[in-house]
Amino acid sequence: MKKETAIFAGGCFWCMVSPFDKQPGIISVVSGYTGGHVENPTYEQVCTGTTGHTEAVKITYDADVISYKQLVEIYWMVADPTDATGQFQDRGDSYRPVIYYADEQQKSIAEQSKKDLANSGEYDEPIVTQILPAKPFYDAEDYHQDFYKKNPERFELEESGGRGEFIKKHLK
Repeated sequence: MKKETAIFAGGCFWCMVSPFDKQPGIISVVSGYTGGHVENPTYEQVCTGTTGHTEAVKITYDADVISYKQLVEIYWMVADPTDATGQFQDRGDSYRPVIYYADEQQKSIAEQSKKDLANSGEYDEPIVTQILPAKPFYDAEDYHQDFYKKNPERFELEESGGRGEFIKKHLK
């Protein structure tokens, strides 16, 4: 097994877990915070929009089963790449779409994938998702982990805010 990690921000981290968690080769998907300047932030702090952090998921995967490129392709199908100010009903800096890369190979794959998506004609608006170097990732509080499994009714409500329809349209 070749264990690697990927970090993606695409709005509410509750909604970012399920699409990746269900893929073959995924070892774990952890909700958390990254990209900001506050160490060990709490959910309440991140919600203020003053920490610089995004809600994100850290995906640990078996690269012999699923590639980083495949994960990036899934990311484009579950997060709106044309909305820089949030995702669906979640608005604000902590919900902005970002691909955080761990090394130059991930950076290259993400940038090429973004360019390919921009040239595909799938979107009328520009692709605004940022591609940034990974910073420390802080696990979110336990009640945020595996939210879609623990709170299916609330998760369904979150999905009904536009992301569910987006995923149905784009996830192949």
